[in-house]
Amino acid sequence: MRSRLIAVAIAAGLGITSFTTAAAPLQNQTTGTVSSAEVELLKPQLAVLQAKVDELEQRTDAQSEINVSTGQAVEKATNVTAASDKQFAALEKAVNNTSLSGKMYFDFTNVDQKNSDTGKTNASGNGLDVKRFYLGIDHKFNDVWSANLTTDFNYVSNDGETNLFVKKAYVQAKFDQAAVFRIGSADMPWIPFVEKYYGFRYVEPTTTDRLKYANSADWGMHLGGDIGAGKSLNYAVSIVNGNGYKNPGRSKGVDVEGRVGFVPVDNMVVAIGGYSGHRGQQTENTSAPNTAQRGDLMVAWANDAFRLGAEYFTAKNWNNVLTTATDKADGYSVWGSVAIADGVNLFARYDNAKLSKTLDGANKDVYYNAGVEFQLTKGFKLAGVWKHEQADKSVGTPVPPHVQNVKTNEIGVFGEVAF
Repeated sequence: MRSRLIAVAIAAGLGITSFTTAAAPLQNQTTGTVSSAEVELLKPQLAVLQAKVDELEQRTDAQSEINVSTGQAVEKATNVTAASDKQFAALEKAVNNTSLSGKMYFDFTNVDQKNSDTGKTNASGNGLDVKRFYLGIDHKFNDVWSANLTTDFNYVSNDGETNLFVKKAYVQAKFDQAAVFRIGSADMPWIPFVEKYYGFRYVEPTTTDRLKYANSADWGMHLGGDIGAGKSLNYAVSIVNGNGYKNPGRSKGVDVEGRVGFVPVDNMVVAIGGYSGHRGQQTENTSAPNTAQRGDLMVAWANDAFRLGAEYFTAKNWNNVLTTATDKADGYSVWGSVAIADGVNLFARYDNAKLSKTLDGANKDVYYNAGVEFQLTKGFKLAGVWKHEQADKSVGTPVPPHVQNVKTNEIGVFGEVAF
């Protein structure tokens, strides 16, 4: 049926008038009928017409197949493009919500260390130290939830060992500036807070960190935030395993560290803190006769041109958790810095601590440093520094017991790279 319709259309297009004219003489003028001879004359023309109809039908079918194929290809390409766009958008979102940061503390110095009993120690000499290299990845899932992973690498020339740790690994929920919750290994309330006002961590850790009377990070649950107009009050509390970020082992109980800071005016803070627990040393089969306790106080002022601060700590049984004997310790640190030119700061610090007030009154540590810092470019500082430390303690040999001291002088270049 389709072919006949096309034939009629082609016939009309090819000139049915001429066809009719050619056929007219063959028509019997008397009867109005066509003879066999007349039909034979028409057959060649009909054959040509049928061939043209068949050719046109084939072209029509082929074009339909091409149109279908083209439509399918376009649809497939559209789907691929849409999928690619979706994947690219997801990748772009992941990249935009993820940040990489790093911080390195290094030095190249000469150390002169002498023991009053044995003379120079193996810590003496020249060397390059990479005291810390932190590499951190932060990812933000949404306005509330995020995650952090920070590795801690260090190499100290006098012990010849390279170490790599996970310092921080936590999931964070920021419900409000007054309620930031973290679970995992995260900053403890005291040391990182003091470092912010001290400003020279790359030269020397703060006094409780340097003397190992606190941990900068630990595994557990952490809550903190800023309260009040202008963030006039801040707080932090951590419930942790107690043995520091390098040792996430399980203990029988948990330790608690807290801090409250008051900001009376811009750039100034008065903070108190405390710690109580067994420092991860009490397990199911190991009892701990004593509880380690520490109290902290800091008063500080810090801005771009001037820093001045003081930190005090007192501790009880910090190193005597598993002994029957009890002991006490305390110490303080005073620091300051002043800008003398654009990107140039003078700084100094003095520490004094009594590390065993009950068991060994001679066990003392005095430390001080001085130097000049140059901010070479954003994220890169260098400082020329001189340090001195004298550590005294009682020893039982030779007899009679006497006070042994170790004096250390260090001079050289210290640096911080941050990005």
